[in-house]
Amino acid sequence: MRVLLIDDHALVRKGIEELLLSRGVQVVASVSSGEEGLRRARDLTCDIVLLDIQMKGMSGIETLRQLRAGGDRTPVVMLTMSREDADLAAALRAGAQGYLLKDIEPEELVPALETVLGGNNVVADELVGTLARIVQGNSAGPKEAAPAATPFSRLTPRELEILERIAEGLSNKMIGQALAVTEGTVKLHVKSILRKLGMRSRVEAAVAAVTHGLGRAK
Repeated sequence: MRVLLIDDHALVRKGIEELLLSRGVQVVASVSSGEEGLRRARDLTCDIVLLDIQMKGMSGIETLRQLRAGGDRTPVVMLTMSREDADLAAALRAGAQGYLLKDIEPEELVPALETVLGGNNVVADELVGTLARIVQGNSAGPKEAAPAATPFSRLTPRELEILERIAEGLSNKMIGQALAVTEGTVKLHVKSILRKLGMRSRVEAAVAAVTHGLGRAK
């Protein structure tokens, strides 16, 4: 995996770079501004762009917009401290394939990037509820939807309970604590939920759950 890293904080950037390198990821360039990131993206071959949002000068969102406007379709994952609804919505609208928080567990970063390279989107567990709320707001309209069969009839009561927690933005660890089961057990249930629903990610499942009124986005 070849990564272009764009972040204006030198200490943070160095830490991320060392983390990636320690896990066999090649950092083709590590730059401190959106302007430099755009230049490097044109000159270098990379598999994924890891991009901060709140940067001096050109913001991460604007950097992403200019990448896409120039025809660059390299997957982009935002790595940020921002939990703001507006930043998440803007990043996804601009074409980001992922939105992760900088307090992510170190061992979770590379698997998340691999998920994106596999063709799926990733959003920090803590923000799944936010994403569902954004989608719910975007789909709201004056007309009431016609009654439809629920896609969740194949799920067990426990799986429905876990899906509700996912839609509320809880991580696997938090769900395990709430239901008094291990995190590994929750992971097995999540895999079963995705398989039964024919979905690729917990984000997709959470959005579907909120859309059908199963969970309450917080």
